Amino acid sequence: MSRALISAEELVSALDNPSLKIIDASWHMPASGRDAAKEFLQGHIPGAVFFDLDKHSDHSSSLPHMLPTPEAFAEAVGELGISSDDLVVVYDSAGL
Repeated sequence: MSRALISAEELVSALDNPSLKIIDASWHMPASGRDAAKEFLQGHIPGAVFFDLDKHSDHSSSLPHMLPTPEAFAEAVGELGISSDDLVVVYDSAGL
């Protein structure tokens, strides 16, 4: 799995890979009435962790959801148990 996109079937076949880390990066527009963190707790891909986009964005910017510094990003994903040696799959519940 070295491609940018994989199928659901490819992910299922890789679930037993110990270096596989799955991240739910769901986020919803405020007016949608949806809570991505709550939805994650209600159900997610087995073994997935939730990445809070609002929490881990660059709060020094006047714009929302700006990319954090490399150090801040490394710390955030490290806290989720992810390292540079892992195979990472990111998904969201909006289908993006």
